Amino acid sequence: MPDVLQDFYVYRDAGCEISPSCLQCPLPECKYDNPRWARREKRSERDRQIVYAFRQGGMTAPQVAVQFDISPRTVFRILKRYDEELAEMDEMAVAA
Repeated sequence: MPDVLQDFYVYRDAGCEISPSCLQCPLPECKYDNPRWARREKRSERDRQIVYAFRQGGMTAPQVAVQFDISPRTVFRILKRYDEELAEMDEMAVAA
């Protein structure tokens, strides 16, 4: 197959579940270019929801675990990671 100039390449802009068009996507990086980043972002959003449900929603760890289909131990790991991130941000703010 001969090389095709990029200007003449037929590109199918199929998008993904985030956006119906790659050219209109709000993500700073394509989930297909860096799958780890996409998984981390998705997990990050879920983790924020878990922290909110536990701290503000008044749910217990077993209740949160059932709602998000994870183990209660995972709920506590997420809470610990969240607290560590907050402490790190506090240290950076004090240093600045």
